[in-house]
Amino acid sequence: MMLVVGKHLKERQQVLSFNFAYTPLIIAASLDYLIGDPWGWPHPVRAMGWTINRCTQFALKNYHSSSALRRGGVILCVGLLSGSGLVGWLIVRGASSLHPFLGTAAESILLAACFAGRSLRTAAQEVLQLLIAHKLPEARLSLSQYVGRDTENLSEPEILRAVLETVAENATDGVLAPLFYAIVGAFLPFVGSVPLALVYKAASTLDSMVGYKEAPYTDWGWFSARLEDSLTWLPCRLTVMTLALLSRKPRQIWQICRRDAIKDPSPNSGWSECAYAAVLDVQLGGTNWYRGMVKHKPLLGNPIHSIMPEHIHQALQLTRYCFLIWLGVALFALVTLLI
Repeated sequence: MMLVVGKHLKERQQVLSFNFAYTPLIIAASLDYLIGDPWGWPHPVRAMGWTINRCTQFALKNYHSSSALRRGGVILCVGLLSGSGLVGWLIVRGASSLHPFLGTAAESILLAACFAGRSLRTAAQEVLQLLIAHKLPEARLSLSQYVGRDTENLSEPEILRAVLETVAENATDGVLAPLFYAIVGAFLPFVGSVPLALVYKAASTLDSMVGYKEAPYTDWGWFSARLEDSLTWLPCRLTVMTLALLSRKPRQIWQICRRDAIKDPSPNSGWSECAYAAVLDVQLGGTNWYRGMVKHKPLLGNPIHSIMPEHIHQALQLTRYCFLIWLGVALFALVTLLI
C-alpha cells in the first residue's frame, strides 16, 4: 500500500514539475506576443543598463591603465551575469514559496521581459509606417532610436536595409537566444528558465553598451564582447539551420552563409543577417556611417530583389515561426521525458 501511495506521489510530483516547467514558457511567449514591454514598467534590462552605466563611468574616470580596465571589465561582466541570474532565481523561489501560482506568474513575467519579439516588431513597423506615409525625416529619426549608425542622410532604400539588418541581427540575440537559454533552464529544475535567460540578457546588454573595439571601451568591454559571442554562437547556428529548413532550400541557404557570413568580423551577426538575406533573396551589408566615420560591411546574400517593406514583414514572420518551432520542440521533449 505504501509503495502504491509513494508511486502515485512521485507521479504527481513529476506532473507538477512538468507543469511548472512548461507553463511559464507558454505564458511568457503569449505575453511577449500580445503585450510586449509596457512603456514605463520596470524592466530587468533597465536595471542592467543602469548598473553598467554607473560602473563604466566610475572605471573610465578612475582607471587609466589597460590592465586595470581589463580586470575591471571582467569583474563587471562576471558580477552582472551572476547577480542577474541570482536575483531572478530568488524572485521566482520567493514567489513560489508563497504560492505556486505566484511563482509561475513571476517566472512568466520575467521570461516575457527577456523575449524582445514584440518590441522588435513594433520598432520595425513604426519606421515602415512612416516610410509608407512618405515621412522620410521622421522615419530617419525613428530609426535612430534602434540602430547605432548615423541616419540623418539615409535614403529610403538605405532605411529599409537598416531595418531589415536590425530585424535579422536581433532575431538571434534579442529573441531566439534568450528562448534557447530559457529552454535549457527548463530542463534544469533547480535552476529554472529565468536565471539562464537573465544571464544571457545581461551578457547581451553588456555587449551592446561596452562591447566595442574602439576607445574608450577597448579594454573595458573586451571580456563582455567575447563572452557574448560565445554564448550566442550555438543559438545563432540553430537559427540559421531553422531558417534554412523553413526556406525548403537548406543546402542553398547554408552555401550562401558559408560564402558570405564568414566575411563579417562578428562570429554571429553576419550569420544571422546572411541567413535572412539568403531566404528572402535580398542583399544586406554595404557602407554605413557611425558618428561620422565610414565603415564598409561585407555584402551578404544575392541581390535578386530590392529590399521592400514586405521583406521586413516576412523576416518578422520567419522569426516568429522559428520561435514557435523551438518552443514546440522543447515542450515535446519535456513531455517525452515524463513518459
